[in-house]
Amino acid sequence: MPDSVFAFPKQRKEPMTDASHVRNAIARFDQTIGVSDEDRKLAFANIKKAAKHYGVDMGEDDWKELGRHPSTGRTAEDRSESAKEAAATRKARQHP
Repeated sequence: MPDSVFAFPKQRKEPMTDASHVRNAIARFDQTIGVSDEDRKLAFANIKKAAKHYGVDMGEDDWKELGRHPSTGRTAEDRSESAKEAAATRKARQHP
């Protein structure tokens, strides 16, 4: 696929080949790691253009509305609980 198909062309992240992929790029915008603010600005422009092309409604007017910092939606408490469960599982497997 050509770089122009991707929201983040330099990193080749978030391909946008149809309306479903455009919606996915919007939803995952703040989950993309390893990109600069300039990369996000370009990606937002690419997503907006693809959204118009594929008829995807987009209410955001600025990339910062989609998120600047990567987020998985998990709180610190969620991550801590997962870590405790993983440790307990490892311990149980070591001592049957």
